[in-house]
Amino acid sequence: MQLTQKESGLLKDLKDQEKLCVDKYTKHADAAHDPQLKQLFTQIADVERSHLKAITSMESGTVPSSVSDAPAPQGGFTAIYGAGETDEKKADTYLCTDLLATEKHASHLYDTCIFEFCTEDARAALNTIQKQEQLHGKLLYDYMSKNSMYC
Repeated sequence: MQLTQKESGLLKDLKDQEKLCVDKYTKHADAAHDPQLKQLFTQIADVERSHLKAITSMESGTVPSSVSDAPAPQGGFTAIYGAGETDEKKADTYLCTDLLATEKHASHLYDTCIFEFCTEDARAALNTIQKQEQLHGKLLYDYMSKNSMYC
C-alpha cells in the first residue's frame, strides 16, 4: 500500500496513541488494587500492543490481514466496592476514569482516520481497531458501574 502524506501523519498519531495506551494500561495494572481490575488492564494492554503492531505494519505499507492476535478481554465483573468511599476505591476509580478518557480519545482519533484513508482494506483494519477501542471503553464503564464508581 502506498501511503499519502496525510495517511503517514495520521499513522504517526495513531502509533503515538497506541504507545500511550500500552504504557498507561501497563502502569495502571501495577497500581490497581482490585485483582480483577489488574487482570482487565493487563488483558487490554495486550490488545493495545497488537494495535501498535498493526499500525507499525501499516506504516511500512502492509495492511495486516487480521488486527488482533490477543484474546478479547471479558467482562462479568464482581463488585468488590460498595457505595462508600475507601482509599483503594478512590485510587481504582481514578485509574478507570483516566483510561476511559484515553479510550474516548483513541476511538475519536480512529474515527477521523477511517474517513481519511484511501484504501478500503486500510479503512477496514482501522475500523476493527476502533471497535476494539470502543469495547475497552465499555468494559471500563461496566466495571465502574458494577463498583459504584460511575454516576
